[in-house]
Amino acid sequence: MGSAPAETDVATGTPRRPNQERGLAIEAARQRVVHTAQRLIADGLIIGTQGNVSVRIGADTVALSPSSVPYDQMTSSDVVVCAMDGTVIDGDLAPTSEKDLHLAVLAAYPEVGSVVHMHPLYASMFALVHEPVPAVIEEVAMFVGGDVPCAAWKPSGSSELAEEVTHHLRDRSAVLMANHGMCCVGADADGAVHAAGIVERTAHIVWGARQLGTPIASLPTAHAASLAEVYSYLRSAGKF
Repeated sequence: MGSAPAETDVATGTPRRPNQERGLAIEAARQRVVHTAQRLIADGLIIGTQGNVSVRIGADTVALSPSSVPYDQMTSSDVVVCAMDGTVIDGDLAPTSEKDLHLAVLAAYPEVGSVVHMHPLYASMFALVHEPVPAVIEEVAMFVGGDVPCAAWKPSGSSELAEEVTHHLRDRSAVLMANHGMCCVGADADGAVHAAGIVERTAHIVWGARQLGTPIASLPTAHAASLAEVYSYLRSAGKF
């Protein structure tokens, strides 16, 4: 059998070389990291240089947000490209201090295309008291997988934290990080941010509902389970 025809450059009409294709993929991932970090700020999920973002590039390469660069000043050239073993392939800046967390999650779950870590206000309240955000609203069960657990406290940037967070993401798109914040995943960066928004909104709603003084009603168990099955399907299909 002959090899598949090469993609053609729209501007020149000439076939693209494999290295050129990879270069385009890397630049697209870098731009996606910048866009996502700036969206997290716009959505009120982080402030300053809080949090970090990664986007998978193929099977063996990852684009990571750099350490301590204000997101409103970040450009795609600031984004660091690493191999899955953590070796920096391209970039002049240091990658995020939570590099190990991102790489561990991406290595464990091939269906995950992006990881976002943030410090949203209401979800972080639950993280401070080591309490899960309950899946009392249907969209949490359907798009996140169920109650959002709180991972045990481990030092920031440590391999122990990476392992703890990765464990909890096996059947969820979000996990709280005790006394720290939240980590979310998706098939792409939009999916990860979508999960983050759902959890933060739900945490806010639950916090507010508790002020009413009446116990919060749970979803019927069978219905919650059926919604979690929808999540499992969406995740297996790469639509989460």
